[in-house]
Amino acid sequence: MRIKLPNGWRPRAYQLSAWSYLERGGKHCEIVWHRRAGKDDLSLHWTACSAFERVGNHWHMLPQANQARKAIWEAVNPHTAKRRIDEAFPRELRKSTQEQEMLLRFHNGSTWQVVGSDNFNSLVGSPPIGLVFSEWPLCDPAAWAYLMPIIEENHGWAIFNGTPRGKNHAYRSVKAARDRANAFGEILSAESTGIFNAEQLERIKRELIAVYGDEYGIAVFEQEYLVSFEAANLGAILGRGLAVAEREGRISDAHDYDPQGAPIEISSDIGRRDASSWPFWQPCGGGYRIVDFDTDSGIDAEEWCARLEKRIDAGHYRLGHINLPHDAKARTFAAKHSAVEVFIAHFGAARVRIVGDAKVSDRINAARRVLKRSSFHTTKTEKLRDGLSAWCYEYDEERREFSKEPRHDWASHHGDAYSYGAMMLEEAEPVKDERPKERRLAVGPDSSYTMDDAWRDNDRAQSRRARI
Repeated sequence: MRIKLPNGWRPRAYQLSAWSYLERGGKHCEIVWHRRAGKDDLSLHWTACSAFERVGNHWHMLPQANQARKAIWEAVNPHTAKRRIDEAFPRELRKSTQEQEMLLRFHNGSTWQVVGSDNFNSLVGSPPIGLVFSEWPLCDPAAWAYLMPIIEENHGWAIFNGTPRGKNHAYRSVKAARDRANAFGEILSAESTGIFNAEQLERIKRELIAVYGDEYGIAVFEQEYLVSFEAANLGAILGRGLAVAEREGRISDAHDYDPQGAPIEISSDIGRRDASSWPFWQPCGGGYRIVDFDTDSGIDAEEWCARLEKRIDAGHYRLGHINLPHDAKARTFAAKHSAVEVFIAHFGAARVRIVGDAKVSDRINAARRVLKRSSFHTTKTEKLRDGLSAWCYEYDEERREFSKEPRHDWASHHGDAYSYGAMMLEEAEPVKDERPKERRLAVGPDSSYTMDDAWRDNDRAQSRRARI
């Protein structure tokens, strides 16, 4: 039996640009299209074609592994009542279908598997030559950082699809793709594809408001159908605070480490299989600078000690303390020593502190308060800010309300590390800059230093001497 791929599917008019780019041998395709625009359909059918043009492994990646089964593996096309994977990958082409692993093996030797960006580095087997990031704005960007050199070495390809979730890594990557000659980047709203007319869009908007309420319903409509990066990312814990920080100029490369200022305080959220996060704080007059950041997964305490020490030396940072979360005191059967014991052995007891256990709500409130007095180095803290922007409460579709605790995903590690640091720093008085303010005595009408200033400073000096 001969099967022509794509199997009974043709790209719609607005999909032709992306499809043609891939057919011409394009390797990097970013499509930010509105809901029901066929993002995954195009991705699945292209993967099917690719798998039979070149033998290799192909991954379809969702933000979390536990989402993958419902969203892709078991998803049904409402127009045909067939599973989408059966439409894209006909059973006649398959050697086996492994339901548990969500893995298809084809007769020609290629494979296709549904995975999560939260467990990409734990998968066994050969690396992929084709990769789809579905809901890319919600995926862990570290997954692409890890897989990009592998894809390039294999001369493979990658498709990124989704709808906006604020100006995070997906916003930057689609903008970069649109500016690169050898990449494809496209943003399509429901007003431009012709799938919905104006009356239908207005009805969809009303229905979303009826289900979710005004604020959340409008935000969902703007994100999912108008493809707005400016729409409020509701449920975001620190999203508004970060937006204010940007407007006020508190996100800039000018907010760098001051060697004459206070020592660095490092907070953390430690994970072995999960990601670990390490913000570098420098207390300054009335607030805090976040001057550096490191994150990775699958690294144990000993490796982190060496890695942090190297980063401290490279930045010429004067270290105050490394502040570990309360669960760093726990031991496992796999480790002879707890994380805190390992850090004390490396940095000394005087340099290592434990942040006390606290309610998540208390940590969040501390993070919000401290964020109002925090500034960020743009380049060095980009990954941290992406995580803080994506740190969200889970929305309960049945109850139509947000959960009381944040969603556990890649972003929650960054949020936890920041909130632990906020709690720790709030316990101490903000450290003022140690440098004396420079005074300039000028002559003339434009003088910035007046005689009144001189008399006031003299009075202060006399007062200080009187107290000695």
